[in-house]
Amino acid sequence: MSDSTFDPKNILETYRNAFAPVLKAQQEGVKVLDRVGRYQYAVAGDYLEWSLAQAKLALAAQTPADFFSKQVELTTALSEKLRARAEEFATLATEAQASFTTAVKETTSHVVDTTMKAADQAKRFGDEAKKFTDEAKKFEEPKKKAG
Repeated sequence: MSDSTFDPKNILETYRNAFAPVLKAQQEGVKVLDRVGRYQYAVAGDYLEWSLAQAKLALAAQTPADFFSKQVELTTALSEKLRARAEEFATLATEAQASFTTAVKETTSHVVDTTMKAADQAKRFGDEAKKFTDEAKKFEEPKKKAG
């Protein structure tokens, strides 16, 4: 039977391998949060530009008809920008979901592989223990007969 010794490098490597999927999931999560933050910043910028244009328009308009026509143009431009932003958000959500799905699949396969390796090691350990027990019984049988 093999005699295992305390090996800090082996223990650290085991922990590193065990927590690698968690670290990857956190990194993917941070990437998604960064993209969502940038997206929200862009949408806020669109609204800011629109509101500034509305304020300038209110001060520069000569007639009510001119004011309303320019206001319709600005609102139409804003709605087009927001439509494009909505498509961008749908793409962002789809990519985030795909990234999450990939991370879960990788983690699942890693867990399955690790579990299979552990099961193999447990089986080998059990086989070695059975051999050891059988050998021990062989030594005990002559003692019982003699006693």
